[in-house]
Amino acid sequence: MADKGTQVKMEEIKSGDGLPITVLRFAGDITSTSQAAVLGTYQGLPDTAKKILVDFSNVEYLNSSGIALVIQMMIAASKKGQSIQTFGLTPHFQKVFTMVGMTKYTKLHPDEQAACAAFTA
Repeated sequence: MADKGTQVKMEEIKSGDGLPITVLRFAGDITSTSQAAVLGTYQGLPDTAKKILVDFSNVEYLNSSGIALVIQMMIAASKKGQSIQTFGLTPHFQKVFTMVGMTKYTKLHPDEQAACAAFTA
């Protein structure tokens, strides 16, 4: 399998309460070579980012090394008091994220609308 690399697009949207949500839209593969894309992008977020929405809907491949990077990102966000909501995972990866305990740091949602609504719930 050819590594498709990891692309990440960062954008800001408004939540129902009018506060900004920082969206990280990942695409391609998330593997051991994705450290700059995953952790580097997260570390580059402004300190004002309190609500983070993670979109995995365009991720084609995610291995254990990639999951470890995502876990590191979520632990760092938790330590900073940031709220993370996640959507776009396949049913398989929803199960994997649950099994490895990532639901301690993020809630898994079926779509972007449900994930955004969870920030104000």
